[in-house]
Amino acid sequence: MGANVTMRQIAERAQVSIGTVSHVVNGTARVRPKLRVRVLETIRSLGFQPSALAQGLRLNRTKMLGMIIPDITNPFFPGVVRGAEDVAFKHSYRLILCNTDNDPAKEASYLAELRSFRAAGLLIIPAAGSSLASDILPGNPPAVCLDRCPEGWTGDAVVVANELGAYRATKYLIQCGHRHLAVITGPALLANAVERLNGFKRALREAHLPLAPEFIQEAAFNTRSGFQTAKRLLRMLPRPTAIFACNDLMALGVLRAAHELRLRCPEDLSLVGFDNLEFCEYTSPALTSVYQPDYQLGATAAGLLLERIKGLQDKPKRILLETELKVRNSVLPLAPVPASTVRNPRTSRNRVRKVAARR
Repeated sequence: MGANVTMRQIAERAQVSIGTVSHVVNGTARVRPKLRVRVLETIRSLGFQPSALAQGLRLNRTKMLGMIIPDITNPFFPGVVRGAEDVAFKHSYRLILCNTDNDPAKEASYLAELRSFRAAGLLIIPAAGSSLASDILPGNPPAVCLDRCPEGWTGDAVVVANELGAYRATKYLIQCGHRHLAVITGPALLANAVERLNGFKRALREAHLPLAPEFIQEAAFNTRSGFQTAKRLLRMLPRPTAIFACNDLMALGVLRAAHELRLRCPEDLSLVGFDNLEFCEYTSPALTSVYQPDYQLGATAAGLLLERIKGLQDKPKRILLETELKVRNSVLPLAPVPASTVRNPRTSRNRVRKVAARR
């Protein structure tokens, strides 16, 4: 019977009113225990499944969370989604995943559709050039940005310490004796790319090392662009002795470019990535990379969103998750390295720091 069962049929079988059945199904009012048991037994016997769509229309809100990500093929994002989905499922919410291909117009279209579907809240990793700050009204529905924030965003956010992570990675290369450092950064429209570039520059500035403009190369946070950009860098004279790639996919492209140009890593070129994706342990050589907590990023953002859905009225929060350098075999020390800068990637733990947003 199942899908065709109506509340009227349940009410007739249980010998109660339709209103009583509705209160039991939707939890909208207290029902006497005996009546409640009778209704629930009738529901089970008839195989009744309440319509989530109908409930959403009646309450003007569903038990769905919309999650918008920029690139479903990037192996960093599945961990973020998994963290968010685990928290959502634990609290009886379901996650709808939308992929924008880093297209602001596609992002805006998904936002409009999720609002029309009465999603209870939104988790958003903005596209490059996103107009999110003007597209979403505060609290309608509640929304949390994660991984990066678009220009003008003043709402809740969960991000990682991009600038500090990049600074530590670059400082490690400098402490290893490298003086000719290049960086392959992500798109300039993305806040996390800008933060990582700023960390790289700060480390060089503190070490009083010059930075040639041609040693700053912008790419697209993917392997192909990393490969093409690295070939340009490695054909320069003089060429850099070390490259900081601002994500691991670009670092993978650098490794391929070095191999094609018959350069050995780390003997001819040292390399550090950012993300600490699983494949870092299996490249040759194993890739030194900055760890950022993907699962925790998604889980923390989903937890904050659920707090807002439940009515939390505090001022917007900005939660900062720390990064950590995982040292492997892709950097050749040209000088002795202080022991304090080398951490065991198997035993080190990330920490969380919460920073109240300043408005």
